[in-house]
Amino acid sequence: MTGNYRTTDLNYSVARVGTELTNYLKNKGFNVEHNTTYHDYPAYSGSYSRSLETVQSLLAGKSTQIVIDLHRDAVGSSNSYAPTVKINDNYAAQMMFVIGTDGGGLEHPNWNQNLKLAVKIQEKANEMYPGLFRPIIIRNSRYNQHVTTGASIIEVGATGNTLDQCILSMQCLSNILAEVCK
Repeated sequence: MTGNYRTTDLNYSVARVGTELTNYLKNKGFNVEHNTTYHDYPAYSGSYSRSLETVQSLLAGKSTQIVIDLHRDAVGSSNSYAPTVKINDNYAAQMMFVIGTDGGGLEHPNWNQNLKLAVKIQEKANEMYPGLFRPIIIRNSRYNQHVTTGASIIEVGATGNTLDQCILSMQCLSNILAEVCK
């Protein structure tokens, strides 16, 4: 709401990118549940507490292999930061895993399982689409990834990337996940 790099319109936000990933994965036979609840609006403060309630209710009584908290890298408000990689004749937004640990003091005993899956996905991505992923970031916060194994944040693009670049990344990610989850 304070600039052209942020919107609550689901057709033009990272929620739309998640919708595209959902569609690609469903077309490949995955069972996907996509939630578009705003957790960081009107305030970022408390967003992880609010999203924890959502993810716990979504996971209740289900066997889930992968949980993706899809973000856009919001490094400042600059429209000039747009990490891309050329895939065939088009440019895709680069992606990045953010994996939380128990280093901040909160319980997260199985964070290394989340990291192992992220590494496996990134290795396959490097085979299929070299340069699509930026290096994995490991943080001393758990980012609600303690709720299950196979949980991660994936940041797709940044403030300068186009929606089309991010959607191409989701097509590639769905192809990668289809290979990893065979």
